[in-house]
Amino acid sequence: MSDSYDAILIGAGHNALACALHLAAKGWKVGLFEQASAPGGAVKTGEYTLPGFRHDWAAMNLNLFAGSAFYKDYGQELARHGCTFLPVSKPFASAFPDGTWLGVTTDRAETLARIKAEDPADAEAWAGLIESFPQTAEAIGGILSMPMKFNAIAYFMFKVLHRNKIGGSLDIAQFMAQTPRRFLTKTFRSPKMQALLGAWGLHLDYAPDVAGGGIFPYLEGMVAQNFGMMLGQGGADTIIRAMVAAIEARGGRVECGASVSRILHENGKASGIELADGRRIAARKAVIAGVAPQALSRLTGATEPRFDKAMTDYAYAPGTMMIHLAMDSLPDWAAGEELKRFAYIHLAPSLDQQARVYQQAQAGLLPDEPILVVGQPTGQDPSRAPEGKHILWVQVRMVPGEIKGDAAGQITARNWEAATAPMSERALDILERYAPGTRAKILGKRVVSPLDLEAENPNLVGGDQVCGSHHISQNFMFRPARGHSDGSTALKNLHLTGAAVWPGAGTGAGPGYLLARKLAGRAAR
Repeated sequence: MSDSYDAILIGAGHNALACALHLAAKGWKVGLFEQASAPGGAVKTGEYTLPGFRHDWAAMNLNLFAGSAFYKDYGQELARHGCTFLPVSKPFASAFPDGTWLGVTTDRAETLARIKAEDPADAEAWAGLIESFPQTAEAIGGILSMPMKFNAIAYFMFKVLHRNKIGGSLDIAQFMAQTPRRFLTKTFRSPKMQALLGAWGLHLDYAPDVAGGGIFPYLEGMVAQNFGMMLGQGGADTIIRAMVAAIEARGGRVECGASVSRILHENGKASGIELADGRRIAARKAVIAGVAPQALSRLTGATEPRFDKAMTDYAYAPGTMMIHLAMDSLPDWAAGEELKRFAYIHLAPSLDQQARVYQQAQAGLLPDEPILVVGQPTGQDPSRAPEGKHILWVQVRMVPGEIKGDAAGQITARNWEAATAPMSERALDILERYAPGTRAKILGKRVVSPLDLEAENPNLVGGDQVCGSHHISQNFMFRPARGHSDGSTALKNLHLTGAAVWPGAGTGAGPGYLLARKLAGRAAR
């Protein structure tokens, strides 16, 4: 062995970095080995179009990180290493084909007035959600952040029953099981209000008619109303750079361009890794794989049949396409100039369209009218572009990883090498309809297909940015498989972390931090 550590981490995404920092703080010697040229996984920032234009590669919204247990414990240390957030008071809006819009801002009166103009009853419903949010959030937030262990679940259920009684507890359970459509159509009358919130479900693989998805449009709306949105100053990689610096300051090592070819194990116990360059590195206490489940079996070879099958059968969500644009100026939205001040603009005009797009992508079809999430970070953070210029961050949701056809019957390509250009033009056509003249403002463009996303980060299988479906059958105690929601594997001392492990995707670093606290001997909160 050429070197040794207490813990070796495969990959340097934000979950692995959070895990490593906590272990280092507890006195562990940690080493992270990342195959890419830079750490961060899906949380990267770079000049992907033109010099001086800094684009977030995939993740842009850092709300979950800023509000996480990990940041609560390590925020001051990260700030000393340069982590800086930019609060956004106008987090998101939706534009509609008739030239109108709805949006959520941290100004409660402003948000209510906009909703009331659309439907007074919906404004009353929104006010009611705001009023009940603290109590509801305590219950739901507790479930979404606790380890999926019997004793933790039992203790939490006892607290919920004590506070909410049987009726109230059953109401919470029913709420968490419902589809986005059921929650939204039961709560709001306006189809536009339903679409405004429903678009958030697609961020986590919850189309309007998927059970268990109703809580996510609710949570996104309430968090945005109460706290706004957090962007990284200068780019989302502010959290990555700070975590790397903090780990190195504590004696840890982060090596990029270091591909792991296999995990070394003998007699059912992991002992280290072998790199593609032939180096072997020993792990005294733990090997932590920040990889997609299907990659784990390739790294270990055969272990325990049931576990290996679970990793192979792990299901992924549809993919996404990213379009990074260097702009002369922000889009001139047909719905009004005020939209330029919002961080996110969803072009997702109805629940029915959102459901149709999801079904098309699931069937392997290029959607006829995909959902667009248009990020305008330079409207909040001018440092990301040269003076007077801007960037657009465009997510195209949803698209298939493997193409079987085109729902519109226009694109004949059946592979992403040929389909990327026409599909990106379809997306830009949609953007042009909502903001005429946008194409003329483009100074530079970088289109990233689902396969490009996977090539850069193999955890994004088929361009799935959430590293696996979050449907109920693969969530909670079943993420990534029954008995392994704590990141344990079939091998002693080998652990899995990342978005494929409970509590799943997002920038909150929950999987990494829960694992680190378990390994370091601290009871998870």
